This record gives sequence, structure tokens and C-alpha cells, in this order.
Amino acid sequence: MTHPAPSSEPSRPSLTPPPFHSPFEQPDVAPGAVIPRPEAPAHPFPQRSPSVARAGRSAPLWVLGIVVLVAVAVVGYFLNAIGPAASLIGMILALVPLAVVLMAVRLIDRWEPEPVGLVVAALAWGAFVAIGMTLGFDLLLLWAFGPDSAFVADVVSPVLQAPIVEEIAKGLGVYIIFLSARRAFDGPVDGIVYGALVGAGFAFTENIQYFALSFIEGGAADTTATFFVRGILSPFAHVMFTSVTGFALGLAARRGARAGSALGPWLLGMAGAIVLHAFWNGSAVFGDFFALYLTLQVPLFVLFILGLIALRREEARLTRTRLAEYAEAGWFTEQEVDMLATGRGRKAALDWASSLRGDRTDLMRGFIADATALAAARQRAISGRDPHAAQDEQVLLQRTTAARAAMFAP
Repeated sequence: MTHPAPSSEPSRPSLTPPPFHSPFEQPDVAPGAVIPRPEAPAHPFPQRSPSVARAGRSAPLWVLGIVVLVAVAVVGYFLNAIGPAASLIGMILALVPLAVVLMAVRLIDRWEPEPVGLVVAALAWGAFVAIGMTLGFDLLLLWAFGPDSAFVADVVSPVLQAPIVEEIAKGLGVYIIFLSARRAFDGPVDGIVYGALVGAGFAFTENIQYFALSFIEGGAADTTATFFVRGILSPFAHVMFTSVTGFALGLAARRGARAGSALGPWLLGMAGAIVLHAFWNGSAVFGDFFALYLTLQVPLFVLFILGLIALRREEARLTRTRLAEYAEAGWFTEQEVDMLATGRGRKAALDWASSLRGDRTDLMRGFIADATALAAARQRAISGRDPHAAQDEQVLLQRTTAARAAMFAP
């Protein structure tokens, strides 16, 4: 990881759009996205600072306020309507599929991890606000049709109300994250991650209710059957539905869409999520659930996984493309770009860092994370949608330079 010789001339990208590998890359190049040449060889800094500005990378305080208020109401509902003992049993069981889902989301998000605050906000929105909105609509149905309406219980609730109301409630959370934290919402993978987290939070609280009611009504036998269907067969159902909404918003973000222009993709994504959700619920109401599960839902889930793999490869390709521009300007070597742009290269770099005196694995992790964030900042600068991207680039260039110097320090 030697540093190339500095040059005094800045590197200015051509205003002619470069070749793009797929529609998931930004199709335009904004003028003025300049990469300066390093003024001096790499030198150590006292610490990995300054930090990237938090503005545009965190949920607003009013969202936290809404989450807290609705969470109090939802917890109160569970304690009063279901009871503390059954709610506790349901929560313990619901933690199992939640843990599985979060591990899967973590694997998806490893390339460029999202801010912890936004991860928590997305989970909390799904677990409390989206659930609260759904419960509120349920109360309206009870008021309009009465508690004993078979039509509502058999058709309206599972096939119409649940898909539409739930996906709108969950999709609203993804859209708010897009609007308030657009500097951390860089593309389709990010959108899928936020959608999956909102869906995971929603499924967690919904599972508490299902497991608790099964325990009250049928004891251990019914609870086991419910856990098998919801916790084993379909832990990713809500995750997959809301990920469609996130994907649409992520693609809009990659193409530089702002609040107004992203409204159409958001609605289109929610429409897809609603269709998938209605199809899933309808298979349980109008058909042989297990037959449709094996013949349709499992292949759909496999396609979802294959799509994620393709998108992850696209993220790696985009990282290579953007970091190669910094390499041309003298900030990275070609070998470093190759290392940073592949999972195998990153693993080899971490193994090498662990063999250095004092085990410098943490330094290498920081170098990889900052370089990946630098590529994302460069993408935002090119798209012209982030006025702070240039400042982020400078900060991250300093941090990667400092990390490299510390790596080779005696």
C-alpha cells in the first residue's frame, strides 16, 4: 500500500458521461466535481478526524418524539388487551426471527454500513409507528362494521386492509428516512436495507401479538404452530415486501432525485409491496397455503436473494469506478483500489493488517470503511444532489491518508 507520487495539477473529470455498467449507476456527471491532487505524501494525523458532518445522516428529533409517543400507546395496548405475561412470552419468541432477520440485513449492509442511529430509527418506526397506524385503522374498521363482521375478518382485513394500510405505514417510514437522511441513502442497496429494517420492526411487534394470542387461546400447541408458520416459514415476508419500496427510493436516490421527484418512485414501490403482500395473504385465505408457499413464495424469495447478490456486485463495481478516479489523481494505488473493491481483497487486507506489529486490524477496517464512504461521497458529488459532498470528500481523504500512514508507522 505505497502512496503514489504527488502532483500539483488537479484532476478534473470530463463533462462527457463516462460509460456506465447498468441503470443503477448515476447517468449524469455534474460540472465542478473536482478531485484535488494530494499536496504532499501521506503523513500521520493525531487521530481519525475531523468527522463527517452528521447533517443529513440522522433522523430528525420529531421522528424520535413520534416514536416515543406511539411506543407508549402500543405498549399500553399490549399490556391491557393481551396482558403482561402473554406479551412477554410473545416478545421472547418474536426475538428469534428478529435476530435471524437482523443478521441477514447485516450481511446485506456490510459493504457500506448505514449509521447506527438510522438503523435504530428504521426498526423503531416499523415496531411502533407503523404498528400504531395499523392498529388505529383496525379500530376504524371495528367502528364501521362491528366486531363480528365475517367479511372484514375473512377478506377485508387480510387481503385489502393489511397490505394497503401496513405497506403505506411502513413505506412512510422509508420515505421519511429518504427525505431527512439523504446523505446516507445512496442507492438501491441502502433503500433495501432501510425497507428491510422497517419491515423487521413491524414483523417483530406483530409476531408478539400473534404468539401471545396463540398462547392465550390454544396454549403451547397453537403457539408452536404459529411460531412455525411465522417464525420459521416466513420470517422475511414483511422484510421482502417493504424492501420493494426501499429499492424504488434507492434507485431514485442513485439518480439524484429530490423530495418531489422521488414521490413517483415511492408510490410505485409501495404499489409493488402492496401487490406482493396481498398475494401472500391471499394465498393463505383463498388457496392451499403450503402448496402456494412451495411453488410460488419460495421461488420468489430465491429471486429476491439473487437480486440482492446482483445489487451487491453493482455496489462493488461502483466503488471500484469511483475510487479509480481518486487513484488517477494520486490518492490511491491501483492495488489499493483492487483490494477495496472486492470482498476477497478486503479479507486479505485484514489478514495482512492482523500480522503487523500490534495487530492493526482496526486501522485497516477504518481505512476500508472510509474509502468506501469516500466512493459514495464522490457519487453524490457527481450526481449534484448533495451540496456537502465536497466537504465529505476532503474529510475522508484526510482520514484514509492518516490510516495508511499509521498502518506503515514503525
